[in-house]
Amino acid sequence: MEMLTSTFGVLDATLRVSTPLILASMAGLFSERSGIVDIGLEGKMLAAAFAAGSVAAVTGSAWLALLCAVIVGVALAMVHGFACITHRGNQVVSGLAINILASGLTVVLGIAWFRQGGQTPSLSGDARFLPIELPFNQTLSDVPILGQFYADVISGHNIIVYIAWLVVFLSWVVVYRTRFGLRLRAVGENPLAVDTGGLSVSGLRFSAVAICGGLSGIAGAYLSTAQNASFVREMTAGQGYIALAALIFGKWRPVPAMFACLMFGFLDAVAIRLQGVVLPVIGEIPVQAIQALPYVLTVVLLAGFIGRATAPKAVGTPFVKER
Repeated sequence: MEMLTSTFGVLDATLRVSTPLILASMAGLFSERSGIVDIGLEGKMLAAAFAAGSVAAVTGSAWLALLCAVIVGVALAMVHGFACITHRGNQVVSGLAINILASGLTVVLGIAWFRQGGQTPSLSGDARFLPIELPFNQTLSDVPILGQFYADVISGHNIIVYIAWLVVFLSWVVVYRTRFGLRLRAVGENPLAVDTGGLSVSGLRFSAVAICGGLSGIAGAYLSTAQNASFVREMTAGQGYIALAALIFGKWRPVPAMFACLMFGFLDAVAIRLQGVVLPVIGEIPVQAIQALPYVLTVVLLAGFIGRATAPKAVGTPFVKER
């Protein structure tokens, strides 16, 4: 019984930890399917997390904070699009610039506005997204295994966790079952053919980049108003890069990318529970080794188990319209 409770605890933590990864991975999916490399997921998430934490602290509204986070994410995405689509700049350099800008600007503004070392004030009440108890949670909690799974793992999360799962489903529908999705995939594979067909390559790519920014904003808002109770400097801690790795691991497909995010979230959840554990011969595992475990395993898995991942053919290549 104790082992079952512990297992459900790890699975519950996995869902919570993997939520920002899933949202960021779906964000990168839209951008890269359209042919735009976006390593700026980290920066957009960080800036959105700061915006959400700041607005929630000032207004006391988590929903208003979420809206502002989405606006900030889309704004930075438009900057990336302006540099890479309009002016055909280097997409990797542009994304890296956004990461550096967000890293520095959030600290500077945080110190100037709140004078707490770059951290926003702690949030409580309506300023946070609080856990939601699903229907029949208490009734089913006494049912062995399945009831406990529903009560301990499925129920009790905040609204953004459930939104993340909905986003995966909607991403699959949009990419594979809509006209926009067909055009999105086409522009990432052969933009010249799309242009010849009378469609705007720039318009499709800007649309994809805007969706990417919005989803990155939701991921950032989750970090500061749901998973945590304030913004802390550099709180994304490389999660944007891990989301990009999950996207590659999932070979630019929504459902496999989601499972990759769950795997990375599971590794992170297990790593947290290994802190302070004493193993025979080895002794107590150093905290630094535990914290590095998800990142090390990310590299190992990508290097040895992914196989050949074929990116969209036109990704990273600026489109020059033929005259």
